[in-house]
Amino acid sequence: MEERFKKFTEILLEWNKIHNLTGAKSSLEVEKNIDDSLFPTTFIDKPSSILDVGTGAGFPGMILAIAYPDVRTVLCEPRKKRAYFLKYVAMELELSNVEVAKKRVEDYSSEPFGLISSRAVTDTNMLLNLTKHLQKKETQYLFYKGSHLFSELESIDLKLDYDIIEKNKRNYLYIKKVL
Repeated sequence: MEERFKKFTEILLEWNKIHNLTGAKSSLEVEKNIDDSLFPTTFIDKPSSILDVGTGAGFPGMILAIAYPDVRTVLCEPRKKRAYFLKYVAMELELSNVEVAKKRVEDYSSEPFGLISSRAVTDTNMLLNLTKHLQKKETQYLFYKGSHLFSELESIDLKLDYDIIEKNKRNYLYIKKVL
């Protein structure tokens, strides 16, 4: 495993003892979350920029930022202790491509992003609506979802060009275009 992922794991486990950032309590559990976060890099286009909504303990946003060190990555995390953790990790790993926005995504303003990602935040329709002001016509989405994804897709009024890739009970929703 790449050195930065090892260091991330060490920092997360140390902070987790005090701040309870994630349910992953061992190196193996953190590594599984890292693998889960990285898997989509095998099938998505390399993004021009990334916005991760509700990054929490760093999955998938911080992991994608490590995987794409030359891609501007904004980690949008409203909870104070998690935002501080993310800032600390970015500083310790010398990730100059990472910006932590300690706010809710609907209150964040920026130029549109190339890729908007999220894991375990809210349903797909809500995520698309909450990030509408941060997308352009080329914006792609990567949502890490569970079994509810299929019923969520039925409630979306928008036309989407998307793929669903399944692995280990995870459904990766890769929206290539909102039509």
